[in-house]
Amino acid sequence: MAERPSAVENLVSASGRGPFGDVFRNRRVLITGHTGFKGSWLTSWLLELGARVSGVACDIPTEPSMFVELGLERRITHQVLDIRDLPALGALFRAEQPEFVFHLAAQPIVSKSYSDPVKTVSTNTIGTMNVLECLRGLRQRCCAVLVTSDKCYDNVEWVWGYRETDRLGGKDVYSGSKAAAELIIRCYVHSFFMSPDCPVRIGIGRAGNVIGGGDWAQDRVVADCVRAWSTGRVVETRSPAATRPWQHVLEPLSGYLTLAHALARGEAVHGEAFNFGPPAEQSHTVLELLSELARGWGLDAAAAFRVSAGTGFAEAGLLKLNCDKALHQLAWRPSLAYEDSVRYVADWYREFYRGERTRIAQLTVRQIDAYSSAARAKGVTWALP
Repeated sequence: MAERPSAVENLVSASGRGPFGDVFRNRRVLITGHTGFKGSWLTSWLLELGARVSGVACDIPTEPSMFVELGLERRITHQVLDIRDLPALGALFRAEQPEFVFHLAAQPIVSKSYSDPVKTVSTNTIGTMNVLECLRGLRQRCCAVLVTSDKCYDNVEWVWGYRETDRLGGKDVYSGSKAAAELIIRCYVHSFFMSPDCPVRIGIGRAGNVIGGGDWAQDRVVADCVRAWSTGRVVETRSPAATRPWQHVLEPLSGYLTLAHALARGEAVHGEAFNFGPPAEQSHTVLELLSELARGWGLDAAAAFRVSAGTGFAEAGLLKLNCDKALHQLAWRPSLAYEDSVRYVADWYREFYRGERTRIAQLTVRQIDAYSSAARAKGVTWALP
């Protein structure tokens, strides 16, 4: 039987061009944090786009692991090292000579920032600085997208979305580490990457509250649900009234890829930060998300979860992003309705927990394909041939 066409092959036009203008095809792409949830999805998508992917991470962060389940180690150059180790990271950059870099490596869990603040701060700030140092050493053209978080903003719980010019800050260690990383990026860009003859161009991506299949991280609401429901347990949920701009993982990843494409085309986005998030009306409470996800799992929402005593640490009640800059400067906008995002999530985990693991890689590609088709149907620029 012939192998199923990839997402790119399904979207290629008569002119032979696919999503992102084939800018990643046969290019050397380095991803930090490639073994994580977002990193695994990005690795999968870039492979579909024809990139030559290498990845660096300090470990496989979860069990189960999307990276392992998809067999990605066999399809890329997989490197294990800590991005806080500058000599080792520098040697890797010199060996790989990347043409694109996506920096996702981080300590991403808010609760862990309370139990291990030193590792959180050192990974998220020193690690980012080390990536910038390695980029300084490149002599060939390279476009880098450095990913931080929506938590980098000083959240004052207002009702409108944060813009890229709003104040950075944070009352918890995780947020502070992301704001500090942003300041480090800013000073490095202006100190070392603004020369006209500098071959490296840098963009910053900010997103948060991402959901999708393959996330098994600690203290993540979707991961907590599927772990419990797969064994017939009721979910203990915290902060049910907290409102979040939930978005499927492919939404911000399409933003990061769009930003990298714009950098490669020489557009005036070098050194700029961009928010990637859903429409304002797509903000929903934790309770609403759990109810929708339970229905997608085939459960009665009333019996699927109960409210626990609390988190034991401070947690924002409301945080959303204004993404007008990405719309106007990158022609990027989200492509999935909230209901479709939740359906993608439920479908992925149902397939996994049914024991159909040999088909998880195929399902992942089908969801990338479907998402790209949805974006093309809406006329989103990156998806057009």
